[in-house]
Amino acid sequence: MPPSAVQQEPGPAGMRRSLGVKDGVAIAASSTAATTSIGIGMGSLAAYAGRQTPALLLLAFLPVLGIALSYARLNRTEPNCGSGYTWVGRSIGPWPGFLTGWVVLVGNVIFMAYTGAVTGSVVLQFLNKLGIRSVLGLPLDPDSTGLATAIGLVALVVVTVTAVTGVRAATRMQLGLLVFEYVVLLAFCGYALVVGDEPFSLSWLDPFAIGSPQALAQGMVIAVFIFWGWDAAFSVNEETRSASDAARGGMIALVAMLGLFLVGAFAFQRVMSTDELIRNGPRALTFLGSRLAPEPWASLPLAALMCSAFASLQSSVIPTARAALAMGRDRTLGAVWQRIHPRYGSPTVGTLLIMAIAALLAVLAVGIPRLNDMILTAVNSIGLTVALYYGLTALACAVRFRSALRQGVVRALRDVVVPAASALALFGLGAFLVVDYAMRSDHFEATPDNGWFMLLLPTLFVLAGLAVAAWAKWVRHAPYFRTGRGTNADAIALPMDGESGPRPSEG
Repeated sequence: MPPSAVQQEPGPAGMRRSLGVKDGVAIAASSTAATTSIGIGMGSLAAYAGRQTPALLLLAFLPVLGIALSYARLNRTEPNCGSGYTWVGRSIGPWPGFLTGWVVLVGNVIFMAYTGAVTGSVVLQFLNKLGIRSVLGLPLDPDSTGLATAIGLVALVVVTVTAVTGVRAATRMQLGLLVFEYVVLLAFCGYALVVGDEPFSLSWLDPFAIGSPQALAQGMVIAVFIFWGWDAAFSVNEETRSASDAARGGMIALVAMLGLFLVGAFAFQRVMSTDELIRNGPRALTFLGSRLAPEPWASLPLAALMCSAFASLQSSVIPTARAALAMGRDRTLGAVWQRIHPRYGSPTVGTLLIMAIAALLAVLAVGIPRLNDMILTAVNSIGLTVALYYGLTALACAVRFRSALRQGVVRALRDVVVPAASALALFGLGAFLVVDYAMRSDHFEATPDNGWFMLLLPTLFVLAGLAVAAWAKWVRHAPYFRTGRGTNADAIALPMDGESGPRPSEG
């Protein structure tokens, strides 16, 4: 069937199978947001790993690669936009399965709330670069959390509209943004590698040179968080022309991200000392541009960072709405989450609700006065939950395909040993940090360096998830909690109110 015909054919739950490998790469790469991660995250990594940031990235990539292989293996057997929620529920049990889906939803919504503020801050930095430092007497301060959040809310509305009107159009826009930002990123980082005056050392690749186990563990969580997002390709596996397209898109994006992160880490360290990198924090990429080029060329990295922030914000809306769709059609969440727009073929109501929740959280987060504190708090909180749901999904792969242990060395390694080892690595990392956070402080304070506060947020995520799961099981009587199986790809979504929608499948 020609592509034009495929694009018009309704997919599962009324969604259209219109995406290919290139679209999966665009969604996964935009969600990972290499330019934003490099521009903002390298300073955070340097605070823990120092000059060993490249070694830390390579070390964190190993379990993440094992998780990606687990996703690809499970996706071949059961493509479902719920991904880990569906796979863990069937392989391990409905309670951990629901918890997997829940922390994905909560983590993405919080990420959108904070990324909105980051986007606003980058826009303000760009306006300052253009010489616009105030409007109607109001100073345009990039460090103003309130102003950055207000601009971020506008950006959130814009990207939500594009996500609602069709994932195909959204991926095309993301692809254009990606091409621009990667050209700029590689040009400046490549030039930095050549002209930087900080001497290169092989110790940069030595993880044993990191100061302490605590610094290594915290740096690992941040590094895993930086890689987070490649699995967004699997959220559209019911909208791809082939189930394998989602897996190929996610894997290509993940490997490409590793390359970009390493180039960025080496480039930053060739130009900046560790103190400079930490001090510049979220503005490290802008600082790099000013070091290497005069204006207006020095503003190009900032423009690339702005494109990356917008693309990341949009690509977070898409997988979150589809994860909620999978949970809604299993009745573990309300029916409103599974409403598909008959024209656009997207979960419109769920997308709008997610935008509204993220916007509300962004406004509430203004209570934390500094944008840097917001970023660090989000990373610390989401990093642990990401480790949890990645680990559960990899463990689900090892459990489901445990018979591969008797089917040869290659299959045993691919389907069981590597997924299980990756899951244990992330669980061990999470447990170590939980103990470290608990012992780090002797009192509670709402600051990102307070151990009890850093533990409170992920604990609240999990407890809230268990409460919602209990409601779904004993009040909604969701069949998911009896069978542990998610609704398959032939599920039917509800039409929008007042609209005609797809009829139930007989097959």
